This record gives sequence, structure tokens and C-alpha cells, in this order.
Amino acid sequence: MKKIFDVLNVVKQKLFVKKDKIHSEKYYRRIDFLNKYSLLFHAIIAMAIVFIVEIISRRSFISACKFVDAHTLAFMYNSFLVFVSFSLVYLFRRRAFARVIITGFWTILGIINGCVLSNRVTPFGYTDLKCIPELLAMNNTSYFTAQQATIVVFGLGAFALFLVALFIKGPKYTGKIRYAGVSVAFLALLFVAIPVTTNVAQNTNVVASYYSNIAQGYDDYGFVYSFSSTVVDRGMKKPEDYNKQNVEDVEQKVNSQKQTTTVDGKTGPNIICVLLESFCDPDEINFLQVNEDPIPTFHELEKNYSSGYLTVPVVGAGTANTEFEMLTGLSMQYFGTGEYPYKTILKQTDCESIASDLSKIGYATHVVHNNGGNFYSRTNAFSQMGFDTFTSKELMNITEYTPNGSWPTDDILVSETMKTFDATPDQSDFTYIITVGTHGDYPKEPVIENPTYTVSGVEDEGMKNAWTYYVNQLNEADRFIKELTDELSKRDEDTIVVMFGDHLPTMGLQNSDMKSGDIYKTKYITWNNMGLPKEDADLYAYQLLAQTTDTVGIHEGTIMNYHQTQMNSTDEASYQDGLDLLQYDILYGKRYCYNGVDLYPASDLVMGIDKVDITNVSDSSTGDTVYIYGHNFTNWSKVYINNSKVATTYLSAGVLAINKEDISDGDEITVCQVGSSDTIFRKSENAYTYVDPAVEHDSESETDEPTENQ
Repeated sequence: MKKIFDVLNVVKQKLFVKKDKIHSEKYYRRIDFLNKYSLLFHAIIAMAIVFIVEIISRRSFISACKFVDAHTLAFMYNSFLVFVSFSLVYLFRRRAFARVIITGFWTILGIINGCVLSNRVTPFGYTDLKCIPELLAMNNTSYFTAQQATIVVFGLGAFALFLVALFIKGPKYTGKIRYAGVSVAFLALLFVAIPVTTNVAQNTNVVASYYSNIAQGYDDYGFVYSFSSTVVDRGMKKPEDYNKQNVEDVEQKVNSQKQTTTVDGKTGPNIICVLLESFCDPDEINFLQVNEDPIPTFHELEKNYSSGYLTVPVVGAGTANTEFEMLTGLSMQYFGTGEYPYKTILKQTDCESIASDLSKIGYATHVVHNNGGNFYSRTNAFSQMGFDTFTSKELMNITEYTPNGSWPTDDILVSETMKTFDATPDQSDFTYIITVGTHGDYPKEPVIENPTYTVSGVEDEGMKNAWTYYVNQLNEADRFIKELTDELSKRDEDTIVVMFGDHLPTMGLQNSDMKSGDIYKTKYITWNNMGLPKEDADLYAYQLLAQTTDTVGIHEGTIMNYHQTQMNSTDEASYQDGLDLLQYDILYGKRYCYNGVDLYPASDLVMGIDKVDITNVSDSSTGDTVYIYGHNFTNWSKVYINNSKVATTYLSAGVLAINKEDISDGDEITVCQVGSSDTIFRKSENAYTYVDPAVEHDSESETDEPTENQ
């Protein structure tokens, strides 16, 4: 032990104890030379950083070289941005320390991007930082592992120690610092040079101001610029022609063409919308062959009911953005690069959606999703969009998981969907279902013993295993589709179902790999028991539910009516301009289309359909455990004693257990369904007062049953 302390003391003396040292004249001449030509060295370092970041992001030295060769001006512009960041060092005496901080900042961002791209197609953007709490809560997925987390923590810790040592023992600038002049120069660079050069670069197509394909945009224009644009380019830009008169003109045009709704919340059909996570028809992939059709139900529905290609705003990841387009009818193309509206604008404002539109005519509206309610801030988003209920995994009795153990199986969604119908027998229902069974990551090692579906056309063994896993999970999704439509067929209720893939799987697919020629195209299919004609159409995600409601005589809502009346216009530019105006008006403007009134306020969202209650509490025979009996408990049920959570063991949907030492005579017991960050989604309908059998009570209370406080 003494040797260990001796070693630690030596390290402390070497790294963290400042000692005055007399340097040679040559050393000081070298320092003077570096200070004199520091701008030149900053330029060289900036280019080196950009090149290294591109190597890390692309995970290929050759690919980084190709970027420099094919997009030299974009590379130089990225270097200029890093160069500007280095101007901060002139505000400090510890300039070496500041340079290391700036270098580390850009390098760490590049490493994060490389890690993100190893698990998905969409690169790392600023809005991803808002998803970190949710990702950390997903500890049963392969987005990160304990080993990766350990490496990250160790690496950051080592870098922090190095910075401390450099701060203490590193060189300091001894000349005079003209803070006023340096500050003015830096501000001039920041607020004049960058906007001017950015505008010139965009106008000359060196870089782009909008990415229709964010992954391709990062490839073409570099990580530093692309990531920076996700920081500064958020929200929507105000359309140049935005004013009350122009919005009213669009509304007048819509109103002159829109039809009258012919149903209401009692006579209208049930509408089910199903997001099929990462769903792709294997027949659409040019190189892939499967021994037999893994999705026969999907193909049968595609053949007999309305279907088509669906253009979505993301690929490989970003489910929430396809979801946003589909539910609201609004387009992601008008937002900044890499934005998630769920994490930005919907945090502060309500938003008209299909749910709020249908609620106006008496529909009950629900969401069913076998993943966490807080992921993508969905609980907040669904409230802002006007939904009545949201059944997340915390409200489900989930017992089965996918073969890689990462995700619940989707079969539970069928029964949970039927619960939404049964909960509102006197209303028509809109139920939005989100599946997870085909979600990545797709293991490159075999995890399914004797898989029913096998693939060919893939040379790499790891990717072959991944595709094998994926197509077998597609079959599970297909079984879910069949089970859902079979169950609906048994009900004597008019129903229409629309199902769609939210994006292609994270498999590195390119446009040339797809029969559609576009990795932003998935498929949608429908089913109905109403005898509706088959009318195929290729749509954008933001048009899907406008098209669906149009077929059943529902013509409600500002945006849905806009699409129903204008999306088949021959003037595509005019159609998009009108959508841009209305979208800005609703989310960021003065809501002229609502006459300035908040027509679609956020709802008081109820989590789950089933009520949770406590029926009894008793001690175990050994006296060290207390059992709580009740209804509709799940793995996410937690016992609260006097409003404080205690360690809880889930035994079944009717029994929970806690340690006897956590409760005392007379304490109040409640059971809560708890999400990530200890969010309480739902409380038990009643509280229960605990009576300890080991405590003597007066004769009257001994004959009474334990009391329940309603």
C-alpha cells in the first residue's frame, strides 16, 4: 500500500505541483516565434482538426481525403469556423490551455458523431443533446453498453485530469493583453465575418442552407458546419410574405373548396394509425433475397387495399419527426437542420393535430406505445397535440421481449388497443399505435437459433446476421398486423387502419439499393371493413392522415383541410408556400388562421386506460416483507410510503412487495406507475393506511378493518 501512495505522490508532484523552472533562451525564442505567428498556426491547426474530425465521423481516412478533394471549399469553410473559435485564446494568458480546450471540444463532438453513426444513419445534431436523459434511461438497448459508458467516463476523466495538470503547470503568456481590442476583434469575427462568409458560401453553393437529406448534407458539407447549423438554425424562418392578409387568402382559398364533414364522434368509423418501426419491405431492397416471404399479411393488404410509397423526413432514426409530420400535417422541411419539434417548439406551445381535429367532432383519441412515455418527450408532445390518453410501457404488463432482449414484443399492443375502444363505448376512436419490435440495433452475431427466414445477397457475415435478424423481426411485425386486423374483424364497428414505416432500418442503405431509388421512401398500407375502394397514391408523411380522413368523410382542421384541398394542385410551389405560411402562423406566428384565438389548447392527458388500485396489505409469515395487493400493477409500479418512493419488487399484476423496515404503523401507501427521471404517470385510485399487526391497538381499532383513504 505504501508503494502505491509513493507512486501517487510522484504523479502529484509531476503533474499537479507548480515549480518555477528556468528555461533556456532558445525556449523563449521558440515561444516568441509561436506567439508572433499564432494566427498562421491556428489556421493550420484548424485544418488539422477538421480533417481529424472528418476521419472520426466517417470512420475512414480515405473517405475524409475524398471529402477534402471533392468539397475543398467546404473543407476550408469548416476550417474557418474552427479558426474563429481559436480567436478566444487571445483573451487568456494560459493560451496553450485554451487551445487544448477548443481542440478537445471539436474532437469530442467528432467522436460523438462517429459513435452515433455507428448505430444509426442520421448524424449527431444539437437537438440530440436534448435526448440524452431518455437515451441514458434506455439501459436495455444497444444504443450504449456498460463497457462503452465506462470508456466514455474514463476518457473524459483522463482528459479532465490532463487539463488540470496543464492549467497548473502549463505555460502562460507574459506579454500585455489588450482585452478591449481583442474582444472587439473577436466579436467582429463572430458577428460579422461568420454571417457574411456563411451567406457567401451558401449563395455560391459551397455549403447548403437546407438539407433534404441530413446524412448526405453532413457528408457533403462537413461536420463542423453541419453541427453548427443545428445549433443556430432552429425553429422556422419567418416567410418573407407572412402577414395577416396572405394567411387569410390561403384560408379563403381552402374554405372555398373544402367539403362538409358527414360523420361525428358517434357515427364516424374508428381510425387506427400504426407506426411500424423501421419497417421496410424486403422486396424493395435490390441486393437482398429471402428464402420465403416474411411479410405475407402486409403484401396481401397492399394488394387489396389502398397503399403506396410514403416519403418520410428521416432515415435510420428520428422516428419522432416522421410521427410529427403524420400527426400534425406539418412539414419538417421548414425547420432547422436536425431539429426535433417535440424537443423544441412543442415544449412551449400547443399544436393542432389529427387528435385535436377529431376531438372537435366528438372522437376519443388515444396513443398506445410499448416504450417509455418520456422518450422524445412524448408525454408532453401528445398533451400539446390534444390526445385524451397515452398508454406507454409503464402502464402495460409486459413480459415478452425481442430475441436480442432490447425491446418488448408488439403483440401486447393488440389487447391494449382494444382497451381504448372498450373504454369509450359511446364514442368513435382514433388510436395511434407505435411499435418497436423491428427497432435496431440489429445484432451481427447470430441470436436466433434456426431462423425461419434466411437471407442471401449479403457477403459480409456480420451484416448477413443483422439482415437475418431483421427479416425475422419483420415477420413478427407481420404477425402483429394480422392479429390486429383479425381482432378488429370480430368487432361490429366500422374501422379503417393505416400502417406505415417511419423510416428505413439502420443498415447503411443507399438510394441505389432501393427499387424506389430513394432511401426516404417507405411504404404504407391500409385495411378497412367498410368496403372502401382501393385508391393507391404516393404521399408525403404529412399528407397521410388528411388522405385517410378524406376517404371517410371527415374534413376537419386547418392543416388537414389544407392538404385535402390543395395537395393535388398542379402548382407545387404554391402548395408548399401556403403550407409554409400556415405552419409558421400556427407554431411561431400570431395565429391569424385562428383569428388570434387558441382553438386547440393542450389536453389534460391521462396516462393509461386501466385504473390502478390497492385492495389489501398484509405482512409475510416471516414478518420481513409487506405485500400490497391490488389491480393492474406493472414492472414500473412503485410503492410510495407517505409520498416517498421505496424499493419495490414486482411479483404479479396483483401483488407488489416491499421491505418491512420501510413502513411503519399508520403510514399511507399509494402505488404509482413511474417513468424515467421518476416521473409519476399515474397514481392508484386509493391510498391505504397500513396497520402493523405487531403494534398493539385499542380494542375498537383491533376489530376494525384497515382503512382505505379514497
